[in-house]
Amino acid sequence: MNNNQLTPNRRVMMALRGDCPDKIPVTVYESKIPQCTVERKLRNRGLCIVQRITSYKVQYPNVKTESRHYTDEKGRYLVRTLYKTPYGELSTLNEPAGFTTWHHERMFKSKEDYKALLFMIKDSIVEPNYDYAVKTVRNLGEDFTVRDNFPLEPMQALISSYMGVETYSYEWMDNRDELLELYDALVEVARKIYPIVAEGPLEYSNYGGNVIPQLIGVENFEKYFVPHYNEAAEILHKKGKLIGCHFDADNTIIMDDISRTDLDYIEAYDPGMSPSVKEARKMLGNKVLWINWPSAWHLNPPEVVKQKTIELIEEAAPGNGFIIGITEDVPEDRWKDNFTAIIDGVDEYESNISLD
Repeated sequence: MNNNQLTPNRRVMMALRGDCPDKIPVTVYESKIPQCTVERKLRNRGLCIVQRITSYKVQYPNVKTESRHYTDEKGRYLVRTLYKTPYGELSTLNEPAGFTTWHHERMFKSKEDYKALLFMIKDSIVEPNYDYAVKTVRNLGEDFTVRDNFPLEPMQALISSYMGVETYSYEWMDNRDELLELYDALVEVARKIYPIVAEGPLEYSNYGGNVIPQLIGVENFEKYFVPHYNEAAEILHKKGKLIGCHFDADNTIIMDDISRTDLDYIEAYDPGMSPSVKEARKMLGNKVLWINWPSAWHLNPPEVVKQKTIELIEEAAPGNGFIIGITEDVPEDRWKDNFTAIIDGVDEYESNISLD
């Protein structure tokens, strides 16, 4: 297949392996773009939709789960989920909100929840779900790139999934031994997943993400995050698979550490808050840079969006191993014009290059 016949998916895969396709790939998460005429036109122009799935499933055979859906007095649609363990009940309260979910109550609420949560984590059974992954790829076709996903890094799972930032911060200071016991249990679950993803049908996988460097600090990032990236990377690389991470915060203080990991690509990187694309390309060496088109920039008019897209590509020159992604919600009244302007910017840049 030559460059003139590249599908959106193959264009992304070429870039992920460090090559330079016919033009810079542009991607968007499946949950960030509704199906409509504009979406179809954008796909026809090369926009690639990122479908995020897992090639495995995790079950908890000895934990009984019950969910109750209801509308509260404020008119909010809420979901209360109970997790019943031999050591007590855990619960969450979530509010589905379109493309996202508001977490009103996390599973871990106090020191009394340690035993129940530890039991639940250790009760995890991980099994391949390869048929689902194969069917997803086949059914979606080449306008989509299907990405596997490891769970959040063990420490990040405690922060983002189970505790929330404030509770985690108190527990880190007051009950660190118990917290680290949960961390160790999550590490063992992650190690069950690495070989399943490596043997699976998908070409690449994200490992966690949403790391908050200013909360974690450099020392803890090196101690509790980097080793897991490298361990998973070693297993995936033996099978020819790629691995990356969703670094969407201000990564300034951990850029050197990221550059020394065995990760193949850095995804959702936001040059509006982290070092610029030009700086990141220098600092990250041969790692593929898959940016999030900066969310704050979507407030600009379409002509500025197009120009900023061209400037991002110029900073990434010569363009190999570079992808423009949209990984965050875009205002409902902006996405059609802005996504079109981003594609216009890519096409205009490539047109000007071909004329030179």
